[in-house]
Amino acid sequence: MTEPGLLIRRVDRTFEDVIDNLLELYCHDMAEWFLFDANEKGLYTYAPEKVWNDDVDVYLASIDRIPIGFALVGSGKPYTDDAGAKDLDEFFVVRRHRRRGIGQTFAANVWDRYPAQWVVRVFQGNRPAVPFWRTAVAAYTSGAGREDVRTVNTRTWSYFIFDSRSRNTS
Repeated sequence: MTEPGLLIRRVDRTFEDVIDNLLELYCHDMAEWFLFDANEKGLYTYAPEKVWNDDVDVYLASIDRIPIGFALVGSGKPYTDDAGAKDLDEFFVVRRHRRRGIGQTFAANVWDRYPAQWVVRVFQGNRPAVPFWRTAVAAYTSGAGREDVRTVNTRTWSYFIFDSRSRNTS
């Protein structure tokens, strides 16, 4: 799907305020699934050093200059035997723009930028996210991706593993 005005770009720390604001919304959503609270100021925080370091690439999605989402891309090495693998570490689209295909378009755009094996880790307690990622990965890979279920620190996760190098874009 092509959304008029959709711009997806890699950003640097000059976009820190925008990414921080989107991370606040993301953490608010994730609090429901991971059962954590806001701080004493009523804010959810995400450690900036997890975002702004040499091992993470930050992407911003906007529609007509209005930020609507972000993606953090890191190394997939901790989750697979492939040293060059990529991990879609965090991914978020604001609620108003969900269920319209924008998330799938955004994810595919990011995956296309890195010809590599990919890992997308999804906490199974986040019930809306699991079917979204099943659909997004299946559509991107024409069904060639796989889903592994793993337990990490007593939480059950789906690990979607696929290779963007084998994507047929014709």
